Amino acid sequence: MAGNTIGTLFKVTTFGESHGEGIGVVIDGCPAGLTMDMAFIRLQLSRRRPGQSSITTARNEDDDFEILSGVFEGRTTGAPLSFFIKNKDVKSQDYSHLEHGYRPSHADYTYDAKYGHRDHRGGGRSSARETAARVLAGSIAQLMLQHYGIRISAYVSAVGNIKTEKSYLELDLTKTDSNVVRCPDDLVAPQMESYIKELKSSGDTIGGIISCVINGLPVGIGEPVFDKLHADLGKAMLSINAAKGFDLGKGFDSVGMKGSEHNDIFVKKDDQIKTITNNSGGIQGGISNGEDIYFRVAFKPIATLLRPQQSVNDQGNEITLEGKGRHDPCVLPRAVPIVEAMAAITIADHFLRNKSSRL
Repeated sequence: MAGNTIGTLFKVTTFGESHGEGIGVVIDGCPAGLTMDMAFIRLQLSRRRPGQSSITTARNEDDDFEILSGVFEGRTTGAPLSFFIKNKDVKSQDYSHLEHGYRPSHADYTYDAKYGHRDHRGGGRSSARETAARVLAGSIAQLMLQHYGIRISAYVSAVGNIKTEKSYLELDLTKTDSNVVRCPDDLVAPQMESYIKELKSSGDTIGGIISCVINGLPVGIGEPVFDKLHADLGKAMLSINAAKGFDLGKGFDSVGMKGSEHNDIFVKKDDQIKTITNNSGGIQGGISNGEDIYFRVAFKPIATLLRPQQSVNDQGNEITLEGKGRHDPCVLPRAVPIVEAMAAITIADHFLRNKSSRL
């Protein structure tokens, strides 16, 4: 199976399955001398872990990890970093009815068609369980970026049609984790939580939008033509389970604007070239311009419903499937640290690549 690695210099490879022995990650290219802030890494993993609230899956994984290589005396050595997270709370019997059945909008059929042999236990490699390894790698990338004053903050900005009307500049992003939905708008978050609980009780699910902001990135990060910074950010975001859309800056909203409204006018301020507005979202020509980078990621409703759905089995015969086991009614709260992680991995890679761009 190809396609398990992302990055050029800061290269991340994940491995493992949802109901296998565990999941893990190898990070190649992390600079030596980075102090391993274990509390920070564990915090990021805890933000993604299952069983953290009444609106997430009840699977109980502490996501504790083992460092296999690349760290000595609390700092990175420059050798490949490798980590392993053991699966502890697996209930594979909950998926026995899926050995031959195809769940609507899942990867069951496409994996069977492509590989001819599928791990049906929790979705195997296609499970969102794999994203714990991404968050672990992303936390290492964030530690590196923090050394250079670069910060990444994501939050839930919409659940279904319930959304905050405030921009990230109007929100206190330090309040993102103050509620289980991870929306820093105090008025909107309770509405989102109530709606998710209502759908959970009826066996249904809902999607929404996660917004992300990157502060402190200097001018010049990005590699045209095919490795534009926003192109790689888009690829990273769309590689996340259930992600269906990505836009940068004004994004799709810009189609209704005139050029005279959308253009970011340059000015000189404090001996630096800045822009009056930031409709471009901090990237122009595929290269960072020194302004905040901000983007949105759209997530579909989770495909597993705890109610009957019509489908077919691997023989093409009609069947009725009903989700069993433990599932999220909404992916968004647990996807916030995943979005941050994938952004950090992408930025860390481009940051290191930029060091070789000129004498």
